[in-house]
Amino acid sequence: MSGVGIFGGSFNPVHLAHLRAAEEVREVEALDEVRFVPAALPPHKEAATLVTAAHRRRMVELAIEGIPGFVLSTAELDRPGPSYSVDTLRVLRTELGEATRIVFIIGRDAFAEFESWKEHAAIFELCDVVVMTRPPAPITLTPNDIPLAARDAFWYDSSSGAFRHRSGHVLKLQRITALDISAASIRARVAAGRSIRFLVPSAVEQYIAAHGLYRQGDASR
Repeated sequence: MSGVGIFGGSFNPVHLAHLRAAEEVREVEALDEVRFVPAALPPHKEAATLVTAAHRRRMVELAIEGIPGFVLSTAELDRPGPSYSVDTLRVLRTELGEATRIVFIIGRDAFAEFESWKEHAAIFELCDVVVMTRPPAPITLTPNDIPLAARDAFWYDSSSGAFRHRSGHVLKLQRITALDISAASIRARVAAGRSIRFLVPSAVEQYIAAHGLYRQGDASR
């Protein structure tokens, strides 16, 4: 089944675990492309730790350059105000039409906080949702994992192992390769003068060094 994957985040910075996760979801879900959507103003992130949107956009561009099926989307960078996923998905649904499958890709940690997201129940009306999990996290979703406001709209399909929404969209869990890499740990390494080689694409490593990003006391440059 083809479609378009939406992978949002602050990407501060983008790293190899992001890329591998997107590739595994793209492959399993048979997506035509995965759009990386850097947030301009992530509502759930501390602004003090963010480098500028221009830097984060450029690092994503460098990271995915030449990779088939990976595309940069500036939907949130081009829109003023906080970057809410439901707004992005509504614009994309209008752009692509009702017939195109859209898959919203989210980590399990973020999904655990889904109830705090703007109009989170509406997201299930707009697209399929794939929740990524890494060992040793649980490899199943239960009804209790679904935000309360949307829970009654789902039923479990034992034949596919996914939850089906009354809109026809699905909610499923995908186990991905465990790569213990985080943007926070990368920023800490740079601040401490330690190597980030093989944690980020080489072009991103070079960009961070060239622009003096994430150095001690200069995290939001």
